[in-house]
Amino acid sequence: MFSFESLVTLTAFLLSRFRQDVNMGGVPFYNPTLAGGSMLDDAGDGFGEPLNVIISGLSSPGVLTGDGIVNYARAIGFSEECFGLHLGGLMSANLGDGKGWANQTYELRQDYDNSGIGTCLESLVGGNHFRVFPQNGASANSGALFLAVSQEEPATEHHDIVPDGYNIGRNNLVAAAVGETSFDGIIYYTTAENVTGLLLPGSEHVNHGIAQDGVVTLLTVAIKDSP
Repeated sequence: MFSFESLVTLTAFLLSRFRQDVNMGGVPFYNPTLAGGSMLDDAGDGFGEPLNVIISGLSSPGVLTGDGIVNYARAIGFSEECFGLHLGGLMSANLGDGKGWANQTYELRQDYDNSGIGTCLESLVGGNHFRVFPQNGASANSGALFLAVSQEEPATEHHDIVPDGYNIGRNNLVAAAVGETSFDGIIYYTTAENVTGLLLPGSEHVNHGIAQDGVVTLLTVAIKDSP
């Protein structure tokens, strides 16, 4: 027979797990490294790109879906790949949410102010792009979207990352996102906060050996108005 103390402990444990599953506890994200995950995605050969931007799980729910992140991306100057075609392999990330190494769900590219064909120009001349990894597994369902953002060279340079391209890519995305933006009648308001201690500064295990400053920017996106 349960004692009162054990019943209280069991209830608290079950409630904490329930809150974690549905993000009722007001959690912007869970730190992947505390549960065997990584703040680098897997680019192959033991190297990865830094997950240097997180869209908070406390953002409006309409931002955190597949269609939602694509529309938000268009509001801040990105769009789906040229004619919907993806060249190159998919990368995966382990966000410590119980899914293990799961493939990116989207790759979105700078669209040069044309959401229709602008990403074709990005593929040719280079620019900013990011990969999307949702933290929505059975053991940690914050709903947050982890982004690997980088500035890349043109096609003639095989889309390599420019020097300091991870910091540049993150900073350019954040600059485009902060404040009020809109697309297709949906108005967003985005705030940003820099977080340290998640990502180790430097170039160890970082793809292309490009050093980054270890800063992860947390974006909280609120939908102000929609059709």
